[in-house]
Amino acid sequence: MAITTGTLYIISAPSGAGKTSLVKSLIETEPRIRVSVSHTTRAMRPGEQDAVNYHFVDREAFVAMLERDEFLEHAEVFGNLYGTSQRWVEKTLAEGYDLILEIDWQGAQQVRRLMPQAKSIFILPPTQEALRHRLTDRGQDSGEVIERRMREAVSEMSHYVEYDYLVINDDFAHALDDIKAIFRANQLLQSVQQQRHGGLLGELLA
Repeated sequence: MAITTGTLYIISAPSGAGKTSLVKSLIETEPRIRVSVSHTTRAMRPGEQDAVNYHFVDREAFVAMLERDEFLEHAEVFGNLYGTSQRWVEKTLAEGYDLILEIDWQGAQQVRRLMPQAKSIFILPPTQEALRHRLTDRGQDSGEVIERRMREAVSEMSHYVEYDYLVINDDFAHALDDIKAIFRANQLLQSVQQQRHGGLLGELLA
């Protein structure tokens, strides 16, 4: 069977919408899907592993990569730099894997300019109240921080119109099924099936 070039997926969501848990469950059941591992200059946290959670590099190395145009997208968040290696993305797709980029709407805009064929999914909570509960239940942030995150979330959610697909994470299992359906439908596109079954199609039309 011929190797089919994979599809690049951008998945974005406001903090607390459940994106990380959904993606984790997706890749546990779908062996042909990978998640991009970004480069970052932030310090490694307890329990994290280099090249698993992030590629941890110093600022000098990151800036050198940036000057060589090695990033598909990059951003600075709270003084730390984050970026996605374009070479690694292209290599992974060429090996036939579908690849997920978990990035915000600004990173998504950068990726679309360079790879307009990418598919994009935005995950929303069912209500603002549900989002607030999810942020509060983490027990990690003060009320002031939660209010700031809520304001940021509303701003982020306004960019859902820029995405191909919209998933409402009201029920986790249903939302996961929705995302799986998106991946499955794209695997059945005529252009993808033509790559995968070129020999069969040739025989059928001989």
